[in-house]
Amino acid sequence: MAVPSHNLRFPEVQSTAVIFASPHSGRYYHDDFLNRSVLDKHTLRSSEDAFVDDLVSQVTKFGAPFLKAVMPRAYVDLNRGPDELDPVLISGIVNRSKNNRISSGLGVIPRVVGHGKEIYKGKISQAEAEIRILNYWRPYHLALKKLMIETHRKFGTAILIDCHSMPTLLNYSRSIELHNMPDIILGDQFGASAEKGIVDKIESIFVREGFNVGRNIPFSGAFITKEYGFPLSNRHALQVEIRRSLYMEEDTLCLNKNFNYFKDVFGCILGQIAKIGEISKPIAGE
Repeated sequence: MAVPSHNLRFPEVQSTAVIFASPHSGRYYHDDFLNRSVLDKHTLRSSEDAFVDDLVSQVTKFGAPFLKAVMPRAYVDLNRGPDELDPVLISGIVNRSKNNRISSGLGVIPRVVGHGKEIYKGKISQAEAEIRILNYWRPYHLALKKLMIETHRKFGTAILIDCHSMPTLLNYSRSIELHNMPDIILGDQFGASAEKGIVDKIESIFVREGFNVGRNIPFSGAFITKEYGFPLSNRHALQVEIRRSLYMEEDTLCLNKNFNYFKDVFGCILGQIAKIGEISKPIAGE
């Protein structure tokens, strides 16, 4: 039986223009992939946004749809463009662009996981890369694009909250000590992918709940925020990075004792974010 590329959950009634998504929390590591890799499953999971889908799935009770990946980021990265192909990994590809993500091994078909560990020994074929994009990348983005279009048609606006997680020991700024690392980083392409007023409201929600929030450094967003965020057309896309140690043990990839508490608090935040989209009332006749 074919593995789906994504899971899309709808509320009983969509009452908000806010859409939530988790493109990096997929964790279906099929045997063919595990056998091809020189890494064990635990190491492959180091690039996964573990449990983010569990945290965010509660948005349907606030009237918002939720789209999540099924396949893992190490297999196909849904936050990359389909043309971000790595010539070091994929046979027959010539890289003519200066793309730091590709050169670091983090293209649409990743070559490495956390700490630069190589996933494969040798190359994979271009045909295999194209099959992954066709079977998993394209269906996810077709679903997301349709969701944005239909939400915009219904409410006059669409606000995508693209949810991710980040490691605690991230050296994101030499000038800021570890204990001052943000709990949350909001990425709006430095103002290009979402209206400032919306981002300000979302930041204030996190701050009111006691979280330390940063913006755009080092995560300003990647393909998804660029592809779906057009504020002048009332289409907004914001990337939300959550510090992993708030809810999980990063070494073992297990939930920590704070998970249930954090999920409750995060649920309250998600509900408040969903309310931002309720300001735009559904267009008559929808």
